[in-house]
Amino acid sequence: MKQDSTRNISYTVDCEDYVHVVKFNPFDSGDSCSLIAYGGNNYVVVGTCRFQEEDAEVEGMQYKTLRTFHHGIRVDAIAWSPETRLDAIPPQIRFCTAASDRKLRLFTSDLQDKNEYKTFDGHSDYINDLVFAPNEGQEIASVSDDHTCRVWDLEGNEKAHFVLRSPGMSVCWHPEEAFKLMVAEKNGTIRFYDLITQQAILSLECEQIPLMSADWCLKNTLKIGAVAGNDWLIWDITRSSYPQDKRPVHVDRARLFRWSRVNENLFATTGYPGKTTTQLLVHHLGHPQLTRGSDYV
Repeated sequence: MKQDSTRNISYTVDCEDYVHVVKFNPFDSGDSCSLIAYGGNNYVVVGTCRFQEEDAEVEGMQYKTLRTFHHGIRVDAIAWSPETRLDAIPPQIRFCTAASDRKLRLFTSDLQDKNEYKTFDGHSDYINDLVFAPNEGQEIASVSDDHTCRVWDLEGNEKAHFVLRSPGMSVCWHPEEAFKLMVAEKNGTIRFYDLITQQAILSLECEQIPLMSADWCLKNTLKIGAVAGNDWLIWDITRSSYPQDKRPVHVDRARLFRWSRVNENLFATTGYPGKTTTQLLVHHLGHPQLTRGSDYV
């Protein structure tokens, strides 16, 4: 693992081709290392990262490739399944991808002889985001430029279908709210759907466009965050359908919003890749002056 001092990058991993998407496994895999997947034009690579903050015997970070999966087409998004376990006998790796051919692909592997994938057809335009049901992992939700949010079982059968009023940009499934789905639309609306009745039960408004990304805070189910235009926005859903706080953050428009998984006051935003001043910024709600950032290409 190389340490890289340029442009504030901490560590780099050499890759054979372009990397379009990177995703750490957000679930407990039964091992002290962190699982990571990254996708390129024709493949998905699954590996492990072990950081010195987690293991005193590690200097910097140790990276190990577990398996490379042939994908055959550009990978645009990756979601991990909570069923992924490294401590099982045999281990199980399960993840789903969204590809440029508007299809989902569900991969399952024991890192030995079993390497399977299934293709889910249904979306008619670009798929922007997908997520597994966070507790059992038996369903997958996806949102698309085709103005739909769809929920699938692991056989590729469509279990629910929500018609949106604009492209769906983000979809979130909270482990403490297993029967609700949060869907963020490009027109600035964030809706919560009841998966039992399949009806919208709550909506939030940005009052600005385009909304590009939203996230549901893991440590506080009442907090929602998003980026729209140049700004980040924060809601407390018990108080108002309009944001309680917002602030301009990226000159060339904001692209992604992600909450910390351990602190309800920490979140990160990114600008658009390829822009002259593209940045990854980390924010603290209680101390906005402590925002930290780094440039990236």
